[in-house]
Formats: sequence, C-alpha cells, structure tokens
Amino acid sequence: MKYVKPHPEKCGFVQACMRACARKTQKSDDLSLSSIVVTQADGGTIDINVCNQCGTCIDICPVTAITRTKSGAVVVNKSLCVGCYSCVEYCPTGSMRTHASRLAPFKCIACGACVEACPAGALELAEGEFEASYLECEQAGEPGATFSKSYF
Repeated sequence: MKYVKPHPEKCGFVQACMRACARKTQKSDDLSLSSIVVTQADGGTIDINVCNQCGTCIDICPVTAITRTKSGAVVVNKSLCVGCYSCVEYCPTGSMRTHASRLAPFKCIACGACVEACPAGALELAEGEFEASYLECEQAGEPGATFSKSYF
C-alpha cells in the first residue's frame, strides 16, 4: 500500500506541498483545498497532517462512497457521496478534509505531488503498511475521537 509518510523535523514550512496538492487534486491555488495540512505552532513546532490510508472511514460511509484502490489508496467517490460527513467525524487522524465549496469531503490519495514539491524532503511516498505506532499511541476512543499527533 502506498501512503505519504511525513518527516516534520525536516520541514521548512514553505507549504509547497500544500500548493502542489491543491493544484493537482482540486485544480486550485487555494491552500485550504489541500489534502495535506502543514501548520506551525508559536514555538516553531511543525505538524504535518496527511491521511495514512488506514481505511477506518470505509466502513462508516452509509452509501459506500469510500473504497480502497488496487494501490491501497483510500478514495472518496464524489458522485456517490451524499455529504453526511460521517467519515470526517470518524477519521482517527483528522485527515478527511471539507471545504464550503465542495459537497464531498476529500483526502490524500497518495499521488505523490506533495512529495515531489517538497524542497526539504519532509515527505516520503512509502510502500507497505503504515507504522503500527500510528494507532497504538493512545487508546481508541469513540467514533470521531482523534489520536495524538505523535504518530508521525
């Protein structure tokens, strides 16, 4: 399975990854349409939030609009989605995105545009299962609970 593995310690916070993602997946220069979100806290700590392709959103979708491709990417079929946002609420990493201009939520599809655009090498297109520590860092909660961001 392909997924984008972040290395926030390498990030220079230029947000080139967000621009590349918004352009490739949404045909827009609006950074709020990026499936990858890079933020910087007051202390300078960088957080990179991107879907790990775990697939927990697949079973929660009431209209089966979310599926896994042969390459392992989890995708939202916009023509089937009814915009209930159950997947957004349920995503354990907070990586399912919404925007006022879009009915259907959107997320990383591991296309690699962000990886190619990052000048610092803070992103990697990895193969295989995501690291188990993603979901083991805290106890699983109720649907919609998010996990600690220390999984990166």
